[in-house]
Amino acid sequence: QVQLVQSGGGLAPPGGSLTLSCVASGLTFSSYAMGWFRRTPGKEREFVAAINWSGHSTYYTDFAKGRFTVSRDNAKSAVYLQMDSLRPEDTAVYYCVTSPGVQSVTDIVGRNDYDYWGQGTQVTVSA
Repeated sequence: QVQLVQSGGGLAPPGGSLTLSCVASGLTFSSYAMGWFRRTPGKEREFVAAINWSGHSTYYTDFAKGRFTVSRDNAKSAVYLQMDSLRPEDTAVYYCVTSPGVQSVTDIVGRNDYDYWGQGTQVTVSA
């Protein structure tokens, strides 16, 4: 069975940094583009970042540009989200996602449904 297991997150002060990890099993990881999105109560779901199957193409939503970095290590079946210069409005539950057949950034960005989900990781930015 396909599993996406997340780790990291937690509490950071404004201007601080956090790193999220997502390790996949039960699939051929290098065949999949990966995405990150976040949810906050009372707000619409927001896509954060995406990376293609090889790691050579990335996408960032405007609020993440210049602050967040998505990367992957196919040998470890892992995708990461490095978050710097954190703001209180970054507080949310963050999820890694993918679906069969998605290899490019455009294949995964903007989708409303995903076949495979991480369990979610809470990120709280507060002094």
